Amino acid sequence: MCVRRVWSPPGPCDLARNLGVLQRGPGDPAFQVGADGAFWRASRTPAGPGTLRIARKGAEIEGRAWGPGAEWLLDGLPALLGADDDPSVFVPRHRLVHETHRRHPGLRLIRTGLVLESLIPSILEQKVTGVEAYRAWRLLLQRHGEPAPGPAEATRMRMRVMPDPRGWALIPSWEWHRAGVDVKRSSTILRAVRVARRLEEAASMDLAAASDRLRLIPGIGPWTAAETLQRSNGMPDAVTVGDLHLPGIVGYALAGVRGADDEAMLELLAPYAGQRYRAARLILLSGRTPPRRAPRLAVRDFRGM
Repeated sequence: MCVRRVWSPPGPCDLARNLGVLQRGPGDPAFQVGADGAFWRASRTPAGPGTLRIARKGAEIEGRAWGPGAEWLLDGLPALLGADDDPSVFVPRHRLVHETHRRHPGLRLIRTGLVLESLIPSILEQKVTGVEAYRAWRLLLQRHGEPAPGPAEATRMRMRVMPDPRGWALIPSWEWHRAGVDVKRSSTILRAVRVARRLEEAASMDLAAASDRLRLIPGIGPWTAAETLQRSNGMPDAVTVGDLHLPGIVGYALAGVRGADDEAMLELLAPYAGQRYRAARLILLSGRTPPRRAPRLAVRDFRGM
């Protein structure tokens, strides 16, 4: 059965830009864009699996949902689309940030309210290329997830809901290997799903408490915690520390310097205290990045190791 909700955003809302942070590669079985431009999500909610379709209808946004988690997904639709975000408190301190902020009035920081859903793919993205991480996420969901409720499974999209904590725990070692996931990352995921309920409580915590809760798990550091809480909690100050590229981009965009490290990045973002993640999003949207001097990281195949 399909349930429906229509929501009117209080201001501009860029669906593609805002929801795009949830997609883990173009073949993500849990997030796809339909031929008509509608956005589809398959999630494991506290009420069970659910599928959510989001589409713009004039000035309104329509959500349709299927499965045991349908009502939960529709209840959270405004927060998912940035209703809890307050961009009015953001004050640009650099010309580039000001211009990008002006050009993207519909940028909102979303909030899914689901920690594990963002945590597991973030762990898969540790210390590997995006291509490797996206492939692992895709293969694990295809082999160990379950069909998404509603029409998404019946169509060519073939969407999947990620496993529940027990399902993740039952994945055998050779399946992790087959997906190209090394022991360090798979072990971190297994430690996380053992305390899944405690981790999900972080969705209602402030940034410091939520980050501390996630980082109690060995293998989850500042990078993984920030990448998770940006999506699950919509934290405007959850700036990503420990990233391979972000410090260099921020340093080049704001100061014209190459090779900036985390310390230099945080110093440049200090005027945006409380809004550093938003500032970083705007800097990335500006397109001002240092010219590439080194080749891209090679994609490694852990299956042959």
